[in-house]
Amino acid sequence: MRIGELSRRTGVPTRLLRYYEEQDLLHPERAGNGYRSYPASSVADVQQIRGLLDSGLTTEMIRVILPYLSDPGDLHPPADCVTPQTAALLQGHIDRIQARIDCLARNRDRLAAYLAAVRPEAATPGDR
Repeated sequence: MRIGELSRRTGVPTRLLRYYEEQDLLHPERAGNGYRSYPASSVADVQQIRGLLDSGLTTEMIRVILPYLSDPGDLHPPADCVTPQTAALLQGHIDRIQARIDCLARNRDRLAAYLAAVRPEAATPGDR
């Protein structure tokens, strides 16, 4: 498929798809006329890239782990391929995600407590 079709199917602008290619995250073939040609699997690849970016990974980090992702939830890196540097990079990111989760949970609880104080009839997170 051409870049416009991939953009339509993923909702990602063509400019961003070209950026992913520049960052070595997507690898389209080139037709004789120079047009990019993406396999159908590129839709899942772009969705995977978007999910990883949304979680806060950098394109550099994604470039390292993307070859080992067979689909959005299935990671298969051979143990000897995960260097200590890559493991440390990923652990640091996991720690940052957990810190954000903890912060969000504290804020949720504070807001719920405030709402319960000013509107006792309002449902609390545990009541849902």
